[in-house]
Amino acid sequence: MPTPEKTSLSAIVAAGRDLLEAGGHQGLTMQRVAERVGVRAPSLYKHVGSRAALLTAVTEATIEDLASCLEATDGSLEELARAYRRFAGSRPEGFRLMHAAQALPRAALDRAARPVLSAALGLTSEREALDAARLLTAWATGFIEMELNGAFQLGGSIDRAFEYGLSGMRRALTNDHQGPTA
Repeated sequence: MPTPEKTSLSAIVAAGRDLLEAGGHQGLTMQRVAERVGVRAPSLYKHVGSRAALLTAVTEATIEDLASCLEATDGSLEELARAYRRFAGSRPEGFRLMHAAQALPRAALDRAARPVLSAALGLTSEREALDAARLLTAWATGFIEMELNGAFQLGGSIDRAFEYGLSGMRRALTNDHQGPTA
């Protein structure tokens, strides 16, 4: 009779995500995950073949959660950006991991991108929607990274600055349907 499983992939990924948030990228080790789920480290390899595979699984779960957050908004550019920011504030290390991963899980990435592309299409032409979605994502990601790293040190309201940036994004995307020249 086979030995019953003492853990599952979902428990391993959940433990990995918690450890990532508690100790950053370096705090996410196979040994710590094993301890968290109550097994010996070699037992993890039945579920994830390596630390790289664990990081991929954690990244995918993080992107899936982000997609759920984005899908729960009203779909407007502003609410998508605010949800993205809230998500990053609640899972800063997962947010960073998503942007550091070499190969992102395509299905999860497509799901997370869909609401942003839809909002961009509502503001621009079909030809410009991908560029607009990338612009919004790059701006929001940069702003959020700076916020998470404590880089805004000149005073003033960071929330107000974020809203100011959103207003500028909307104006830029709704006023210019010409795209780049050349």
